[in-house]
Amino acid sequence: MNIQLKTQDAPALRPLTGKVSLVTGSTSGIGLGIARALAEAGSAVVLNGFGTAAEIARTRDQLSADFGVEVSYSAADMTSPAAIAEMIAATVASHGRLDILVNNAGIQHVAPLDQFPVEKWDAILSINLSSAFHTSRLALPVMRRNKFGRIINIASAHGLVASPFKAAYVAAKHGVVGLTKVAALETAEDGITCNAICPGYVYTPLVEAQIDGQAKAHGISREQVIHDVLLAQQPNKRFATVEELGALTVFLASDAAASITGIALPVDGGWTAH
Repeated sequence: MNIQLKTQDAPALRPLTGKVSLVTGSTSGIGLGIARALAEAGSAVVLNGFGTAAEIARTRDQLSADFGVEVSYSAADMTSPAAIAEMIAATVASHGRLDILVNNAGIQHVAPLDQFPVEKWDAILSINLSSAFHTSRLALPVMRRNKFGRIINIASAHGLVASPFKAAYVAAKHGVVGLTKVAALETAEDGITCNAICPGYVYTPLVEAQIDGQAKAHGISREQVIHDVLLAQQPNKRFATVEELGALTVFLASDAAASITGIALPVDGGWTAH
């Protein structure tokens, strides 16, 4: 049976039509999942992240073909304020606007505090926290000009609670939550919202590799690694998916979330309810 969609139903199906989104760290994993969700909702998308030219071209072409939106790419280094400025300027020059900024770029390193490599500390703070400051400060003028903006920072459950051996990551993600609150307060009357999503463990290819590595290192099954090691703090004992995070991002970017700002929203299976 053919079902004819009414014209008025179209905005509900693609609520971000006409919008432009920039997602940092979006050539794989969580960032790519969010970029796909935004494209499916009708937004043009600017990708950013690592990868070979061929891989990135395939990703761009696939997103554009799947969802009929313009997809571009910036190779900006998230440790470089100058490169970030060039990325924001190029996005605005190309599209005339920047509506949705998703700060997702991040790296991790695990070590005891007194043995934590200084260069790793500096890199994690630069990519996980400072890059969000630079993108946000540069995006705000164009968002204010258009009287619309959505800044969505991908923080972590570690932006709300701590774990041993993750000093730089925990410090950076707590900083992201604080930055989110300040941006929300400063833009509350400008048609702009700023929120943080705080995932627990999310199933990605990197996590899959971690499962295999832990299983071999400890001589235990994959199931034990998932249940007793990785998800030890998550009461629901399941990974979040990139699709779940993408759907939440689309909601926060939509008009339906216009009154939601300054929050740090856990997506952690109950981890931070302890």
